[in-house]
Amino acid sequence: MDVIEVESFLAGQWFAPGPDARPVESAVTGETIARVGCPRIDCGTMLDYAKEVGGPKLRSMTFHDRARMLKALALYLNDHRQPLYDLSFSTGATRKDHLIDIDGGIGATFVFASKGRREMPDAHVYLDGPVERLSRGGSFLGRHIAMPRRGVALHINAFNFPVWGMLEKLAPTLLAGMPAIIKPATSSAYVAELAFRQILDSGLLPEGAIQLISGGIGDLLDFLDGQDIISFTGSADTALKLKATHAILEGAVPFIAEQDSLNAAVLGADAAPEEPEFGLFIKEATREMTVKAGQKCTAMRRLIVPATRMQAVIESLSERLGAVRVGDPTDERTQMGALISKSHRSDVLERADMIATEAERICGDPMKFSVRGADRSKGAFLPPMLFHCADPDAASTVHATEAFGPVATVMGYRDTAHAAVLANRGNGSLVASVFTRCGDIARELALETASYHGRLYFNNRDSATESTGHGSPLPHMVHGGPGRAGGGEEQGGIRGVAHYMQRTAIQGSPDILTAVGGVWVPGSLEAKGRGHPFRRRFGNLDIGETIHTAKREITIEDINHFAEFTGDRFYAHLDEEAAAANPFFPGRVAHGYLLLSFAAGLFVEPSPGPVLANTGLDSLRFMQPVSPGDRIAAQLTVKQKTIRNDDYGEVRWHVTLTNQNGDVCAEYELLTMVAR
Repeated sequence: MDVIEVESFLAGQWFAPGPDARPVESAVTGETIARVGCPRIDCGTMLDYAKEVGGPKLRSMTFHDRARMLKALALYLNDHRQPLYDLSFSTGATRKDHLIDIDGGIGATFVFASKGRREMPDAHVYLDGPVERLSRGGSFLGRHIAMPRRGVALHINAFNFPVWGMLEKLAPTLLAGMPAIIKPATSSAYVAELAFRQILDSGLLPEGAIQLISGGIGDLLDFLDGQDIISFTGSADTALKLKATHAILEGAVPFIAEQDSLNAAVLGADAAPEEPEFGLFIKEATREMTVKAGQKCTAMRRLIVPATRMQAVIESLSERLGAVRVGDPTDERTQMGALISKSHRSDVLERADMIATEAERICGDPMKFSVRGADRSKGAFLPPMLFHCADPDAASTVHATEAFGPVATVMGYRDTAHAAVLANRGNGSLVASVFTRCGDIARELALETASYHGRLYFNNRDSATESTGHGSPLPHMVHGGPGRAGGGEEQGGIRGVAHYMQRTAIQGSPDILTAVGGVWVPGSLEAKGRGHPFRRRFGNLDIGETIHTAKREITIEDINHFAEFTGDRFYAHLDEEAAAANPFFPGRVAHGYLLLSFAAGLFVEPSPGPVLANTGLDSLRFMQPVSPGDRIAAQLTVKQKTIRNDDYGEVRWHVTLTNQNGDVCAEYELLTMVAR
């Protein structure tokens, strides 16, 4: 194949690699397949383009606008996957590996698009948490808002997932409303560049939203400030060098790092060889050592098993690993392809030798293994290598050295407390897994290890059929870990979006908080209605618009009938003496759900009209008991409006029930779908 000239996209223009471009070899054949190297970067122009062109265009869109953009982008990429599959074989990835990288990245984009529509407002301001009452009378309130940063997000990505690594960072960044500069790893930059071109070709992103640096970033870090953010995935050494940059320290540039991780997998003491959990452990350990040739930040590195089960684990795992077919990744029969490069292969072997000073190699001789359909001497192939550490308490290297390839070390523990100590010896990881069906074991390990791991993954026979696996970071859940893992955090749904926004506390009157947040705050001035709101379409309803209903008296007959009709004969509604003895009630009181039903009768407009459905209620609270003879009234206020599709939108109403003395008896939020 022709050598690919991997280009950079800077300030809206494509640039060919410079004269100092670096050759990149195929992981399978060793032939030069690409040249990667960015010409001299005009950092000021790049940042101005992002901040003055991309940023304003993205911020002019609402969160829902950006979520719809992401969904359309995911659909487009999903229809253009095949060229990415074809090119990715040269990285050593198999067909199954493509599903993790390419399909996984597209899937993450779909999830962020969905969460953006469901969990964020169709607005420009994100409300973070409830209103805080800061004064006795309620005229001075506070709440937190989040707004997109006015800078640029610099994404520095690792070689192992050129597509997923790009999209899992890009989706929350764009959803937040922030432009991005993407810097892929050189050894797989040719795949990342193709994915980037597809994003541009979709025509879905506004101008200036994304840029691509293929090669070195020059002195770009010196131009960043506190409005910018860096999201890094790679080695701890590189992360340390970047974080130590004077400009980053002086400008307090946020730095999210996801780096080295000696992830642990614990086989529970209850998992005997004949139990399903034992087989699940062996199966997942084999998969984690061989998927992407072990080049995963979440791969199992330390296998912690009961000392009494050590021999059974070694025999079962050695048998499985010995049968793994290593070879040409384009062959569907291949189970493990090549590492990304020969230089990385050398690095893995060097670190494996370090582990061998404290552990015995059980299987996987790098000098004696078969490669099917490819030349072992030309490609970056290795066999799965399993080590056994007989004294993990005395060892230090096995708990501090990550061979970023198909390498794992098995070690024994005495009891669950000892297993937790060994798991934590990694000094921080992205994920630790536990294979057990015993709730007590799971709880003890969670209590003792959660502070050292970004994610705890439990699996057993009950969850196995639907479990996504130890090594799969999901966009719904946080991805990151403390200590050695970098201390960063990505994904996690809207938590991941929040990294690219500034949280700000706002304080003021209810009217001011309503105006800033776009959501009605109790105590704000009410907007004057124009007839019954249930007779008007979505676009004709105003935030703060309120109706006050007539009053309805609650009778003893109402309470008796409701109790008989529903079967709810709780004593507080039917027994005067028992109810009076209850500290919450003065005597017999009306059912809470009777009050909700009567409230609906007070404010519902019965004729067919724009209101299509009542879809639920939130935040229901009963604050004052209602006795026979009390008269209740309802106050209904338009709190928030959210467009759901071209046909209808959701209206969130704040409902307050009061008695004849003006005391609040109940409050809740009513959700209705209203035609547009």
